[in-house]
Amino acid sequence: MPQRSSAKELSTFQALLEARIEELERATRERDGIAVEPSPDQVDEVQRASERALAISNVDRGSKQLRSARAALRRIHEGTFGVCEQCEEAIHPKRLVAIPWASFCIQCQEEADGRDALSNAA
Repeated sequence: MPQRSSAKELSTFQALLEARIEELERATRERDGIAVEPSPDQVDEVQRASERALAISNVDRGSKQLRSARAALRRIHEGTFGVCEQCEEAIHPKRLVAIPWASFCIQCQEEADGRDALSNAA
């Protein structure tokens, strides 16, 4: 049986997640870098396209992290926070401190990353 976090730890994680959610929501509203502005200079156009691609990538990453943080907050309310969704073992506290929205233990996350790498390579 996985070791459950104490009420104080859960409260701390909840505050961290709520702050991160607020920060990510604010960042996803700021999408100025995605605007398409034509330029007569091809070098400027290429530079802007590169900047746009980076901004889109950042918004995408932020959106994924926002969904993960909201899901972690739900897990706190449901009483399943800190339990790996794959193997149902406890997620190491150091992992949760580093990544409070983690839904997998290290081993299951590495397996998932390996599967993702294989599917992206195909």
